[in-house]
Amino acid sequence: MADGVKRVAPRLPTPLPRGDTARTTTRLPDELVADQVRRLTYFCVVAASLWTFALVMDAVIVPLSGAPAAPNNAFGFAVEAAQIVMAWLMLAYLRWSNHAPATKTDVGLVYMLANAAGIAAFNNLMDEPFLTRAMQASWIAVLILAFSISASSTPRKMLIGSLLAAAMDPLAVGVGHLLGRGGPSAVVTLILYAPNFAVAAVAMLPSHVFQRLGKRLREAQELGSYELKELLGKGGMGEVWRAHHRLLARSAAVKLVRPELLGAAGDVDARLMLRRFEREARATAALNSPHTIQLFDFGSTDEGTFYYVMELLVGRDLESLIKEFGPVPSDRAVFLLRQVCHSLADAHARGFVHRDIKPANIYVCRMGLDYDFVKVLDFGLVKVSRSRGRADTLTTLEHTTGTPAYMAPEIILGDADVDRRADVYALGCVAYYLLTGQLVFEADTPMKMLLQHVNARPVPPSQRTELAVPPDLEHLVMSCLEKDPANRPQDAEQLFHLACGCTSCETWNQSRARRWWQVHLPDLSGPLPLEDVAGEGVSSQFLQHQGDAR
Repeated sequence: MADGVKRVAPRLPTPLPRGDTARTTTRLPDELVADQVRRLTYFCVVAASLWTFALVMDAVIVPLSGAPAAPNNAFGFAVEAAQIVMAWLMLAYLRWSNHAPATKTDVGLVYMLANAAGIAAFNNLMDEPFLTRAMQASWIAVLILAFSISASSTPRKMLIGSLLAAAMDPLAVGVGHLLGRGGPSAVVTLILYAPNFAVAAVAMLPSHVFQRLGKRLREAQELGSYELKELLGKGGMGEVWRAHHRLLARSAAVKLVRPELLGAAGDVDARLMLRRFEREARATAALNSPHTIQLFDFGSTDEGTFYYVMELLVGRDLESLIKEFGPVPSDRAVFLLRQVCHSLADAHARGFVHRDIKPANIYVCRMGLDYDFVKVLDFGLVKVSRSRGRADTLTTLEHTTGTPAYMAPEIILGDADVDRRADVYALGCVAYYLLTGQLVFEADTPMKMLLQHVNARPVPPSQRTELAVPPDLEHLVMSCLEKDPANRPQDAEQLFHLACGCTSCETWNQSRARRWWQVHLPDLSGPLPLEDVAGEGVSSQFLQHQGDAR
């Protein structure tokens, strides 16, 4: 496992082979290289501005001031104009070229040399007296230093490029001799432009800083055998990243959870929470319903951040699905509800209470040939029953878990005997949302919504949608929404059997599901690109929920 990460669960060892470049490579992480390309664009804008300023000064301001013009001014104008054009061409290349960021940084190094050549031409090929030039420091030293800070390359490339840039002045002196213009001797030239070479040596320091920063970033992005590739999103509980297993070529979703966001007030709370996290993550990994998201691995960093490694899903969560396409017909709602019940029935049989069932935590996937295949997410922070009707939760007593729109009355009232029937209530709210596209209770504040869950009688879903809702399905939904837990189905297994008994909702099948996906989500219904299997090129639209980091 990577440095800085403590293993907290048994698993098959996956050591890196000897000579693996994942840890020894000096290549900067993609994030830093992309950031260098952005800074290189700023460098081009500054260079274009300075060369434009020089051209305006030489062509306009100096003649208007009455000062004598420098000899061979036409040559200077040509150099300045060429540098301005080159700066904007370079900027266009950086912004619109499809080349990799690493390639662009290499081209940027060449562009720096071109600027140095222009400066050297001004320093040594104009027809000014040499003594006038000798009293001035070369702008090449400034160029090297500015480039090393703003758009540095690797130390080796930066050293080679800086030395070549520093040599442009002596090279221009040599060209002047060949053209018969005269100039200083070799010794004087070396003394005059020694600062260029001194700065070239110093220019490696920012590169080394970037290199160390890149190494630390790469180490921070390695959790066990997984390397974090792309930040998918942030939320109230942390971040979700797309990750890649370095040996198995398998993609995964890694959720990073900060303990302070779960209610940890200090180190003692964080350690207690970590122990609960370990116990419940192990139990969660034992769930084997095909409709429960697979948990590959979990652990904590030395900084106390929890992480989950989960399967990467191709599809949409129910919340975004309904918001985009509207409520679903009754037969499809029952088709989806049965799969959610299958997952929760497995959890309930093992003593789990999910406590945060909601459309955003239910993912509708394409799994091979299956469409509308449900995966229930966020089992990582479940509540584990110690005895029937009793439970221990990851959160502290001062923090209530759940989402107001799907929270059972007993959770809102703080009852001590919250059990699996709270999940049944939330499932009723989810089914209501699927059928109507609306929440059971609408309110302008969370508190008003919670009070309605405790006191108000819900309007039957058939009265809030134009779609047909069969009486047996409506009765099922309303029974789940009973205020008294004793009047609801007692667990997800019982609800599953009741849903299977809705014989009026049997017309949704794989054939209809596939046709719906082909019409509404064509990008997800065709052949998946091979690079998705290899862990690259996964579109963010496939990962909409997992990037929410709820």
